Amino acid sequence: MPGRRARPTLDSDAGEVAGSDSHDVEAETETDADTFKILIATDNHIGYMEKDPIRGNDSFDSFEEILQLAQTHGVDFILLGGDLFHDNKPSRKCMHNTMTLLRQYCMGDRPCPVEILSDQKENFSDKFGIVNYEDPNYNVGMPVFSIHGNHDDPSGDGSLCALDLLSAAGLVNYFGKQTEVDDISIKPILLRKGSSKVALYGLGNVRDERLNRTFQKKKVKMFRPEESMDEWFNMLVIHQNRYIVRFTDLAHGPTNYIPESFLDDFLQLILWGHEHECLVDPVHNSVQDFHITQPGSSVATSLCEGEAVPKHVAILKITGQSFRVEPIRLRSVRPFIMDEVSLKDINGLRPTDQKAVNEFLQERVEDLIERAMAEWEELHPGVDEAQWPKPLIRLRVEYSGGFTTFNPQRFGQAFVQRVANPKDILQFHRKRAGGAGAGSKKKGDLANIDAFIPEKLEDFRVEDLVTEYLNAQNLDILPENELGEAVRLFVEKEDREAIKDFLADSLDRTRTYLTTQSTTEDSDKMKEEIDREKKSRVDVFQAEVDVKRKAEQNKTELLSAGRRASGTGSGDEGEASDEDLDEPAARARKPKPSTRGQGAAATRARGRGRGAAAAAAPRKSRAKPKVIESDEDEVMLIDQDNDEEEESAPPPARASASAASSTGTARKRKLPASLAAAAATPAAKRKAATGAAAASKPRQSKLAFGASQSQRAVNLEDDDDGMTFSNFNHSTTPAGGGRTGTRSRR
Repeated sequence: MPGRRARPTLDSDAGEVAGSDSHDVEAETETDADTFKILIATDNHIGYMEKDPIRGNDSFDSFEEILQLAQTHGVDFILLGGDLFHDNKPSRKCMHNTMTLLRQYCMGDRPCPVEILSDQKENFSDKFGIVNYEDPNYNVGMPVFSIHGNHDDPSGDGSLCALDLLSAAGLVNYFGKQTEVDDISIKPILLRKGSSKVALYGLGNVRDERLNRTFQKKKVKMFRPEESMDEWFNMLVIHQNRYIVRFTDLAHGPTNYIPESFLDDFLQLILWGHEHECLVDPVHNSVQDFHITQPGSSVATSLCEGEAVPKHVAILKITGQSFRVEPIRLRSVRPFIMDEVSLKDINGLRPTDQKAVNEFLQERVEDLIERAMAEWEELHPGVDEAQWPKPLIRLRVEYSGGFTTFNPQRFGQAFVQRVANPKDILQFHRKRAGGAGAGSKKKGDLANIDAFIPEKLEDFRVEDLVTEYLNAQNLDILPENELGEAVRLFVEKEDREAIKDFLADSLDRTRTYLTTQSTTEDSDKMKEEIDREKKSRVDVFQAEVDVKRKAEQNKTELLSAGRRASGTGSGDEGEASDEDLDEPAARARKPKPSTRGQGAAATRARGRGRGAAAAAAPRKSRAKPKVIESDEDEVMLIDQDNDEEEESAPPPARASASAASSTGTARKRKLPASLAAAAATPAAKRKAATGAAAASKPRQSKLAFGASQSQRAVNLEDDDDGMTFSNFNHSTTPAGGGRTGTRSRR
């Protein structure tokens, strides 16, 4: 049994937040050959409110300042903790500005002193499998490493995200991407600088309920280097709810967060993203014996008290088993002041005197503006007042005691030229009454606690709830199931164009149908034809959904069978051949859009298109994963291929049947080309191409975790005495399997 590693130490003279606000720091001329120097930041949310005339450039300015700080301090690399972008599909302007900044500040001839010892093909999921500063085609002087967050997570065809584009362009080293969220394996990037060694683990955002359940089922494995295990400084970058909800009325659900106790106790430092409150000073977890640093966001995305805390990034220095965090305040962040007032506590203020209430609130807002400008002037002495930014002001007004609300936007008209958010300066709220009412509410919440169980939540999907509601309505033109899919994309993936595109497409198809197919001018008969056309679209869309659900079931059965075979038989017996993978199972290995968070190729694979409108267009094949098992490590891989398939003509019989169902009369009427294509079953169109692709595509072998570094995996086993970690060699499994440590289940 290997000895317990030496615990990390936090340098006592680490900079405090309040005393580290100076940017006048020149790059050190003498670099410590054994010290990692890393700039850490999270939640940049590039592109937030980019169309706003006042706040549109805030996210770009703060990100540029972060890159400038990295250059000024001469860091070895930049480490980002997720949510680099605010939107899942950044605009062209957003992508262009981001790529321009990365090229401007990160490219150069300065050599990077950090050496990577692990197998880079397993660390980076792109086609090239190499860190950008070692790529002979690029000159990278300051590399950037990043995981994805919940805003810029992989989705859609190919399970891609914006970071995949930056990775392919050689601007960002994207790591921490998981192909299967129900069985997670995390392999570190092994870094060395002089005598210091860092094992950098990354876990991109996974839906919190699912990741919570995966931890409880002990399906999260973390690999560790076998050689000189105690010499490595182990650091994890994660982007999840941390269950710190201090400034909101509603806390996370009982499983909608990742407890710190779930994380392995061999880790020494956690870089926690997703939480926007700045808690950059490391906090020690006495139970797990590691430290957590939470830099918070670099731009305010909501007007709450947590966002009003001064924004910071930090310089992380690691030497051997000790580390130091030096916070640096961001100066380019727009000033944000938040305050709260209770009207009933103000002497001389009467509920019936609305004019006096308005004047009082205006005076309070004036005071907040003066405070914000005073803080800005303190950070930027000598800057001309004409160049000062408009501040963000939020005044929460508690109006119980007979007071009434009024229009906040009308109130803000007086401050249009002075604040950045004149429409929402005021936020009215009323304290909840105590007594029986509050007690009964709490009792009701406890009585319905079963609704928060993850297994229960998996039975409900957004599109099903929306469809159930819409079916109770009487829609004449719009198909309910397609509308439900559009609403799901709008809500879950913030696709702001989903509903608008669906409406435009539906109206256009109905208009085309009436123009080309209808021969009557009677309004009642025309309504009947519209109803038949709508029902035809509903049936086609539902048939496609049923095919996808069936494919998902086949995939689950196939993966389960593969795991059972890998656990009981040899590698050859458990290996799935190309002939064993039938066509429905091949389609099952694509992300499923209609089941929340159950895609195998992405953490939250959504955004697969909107129904029959998408089916009408020529299709390209989705990713065709191959399930490969190795007799070395008994771990299953998903091999993603993106080969295009040739389109086959829609089956005439299916098109005729669909046309007959759409007319519903004895006289058969020919469907337009768009409806005929939509009526064709996707399975029939892809069946021929699937077999050819499977026969011609070579099977990928399991990648080893590094030929030069024999790895040990931390596996969660079901022991009676609690949760234990078992080490086993990656290439050969010892009979006993040494233990590295134990912890009780929490």
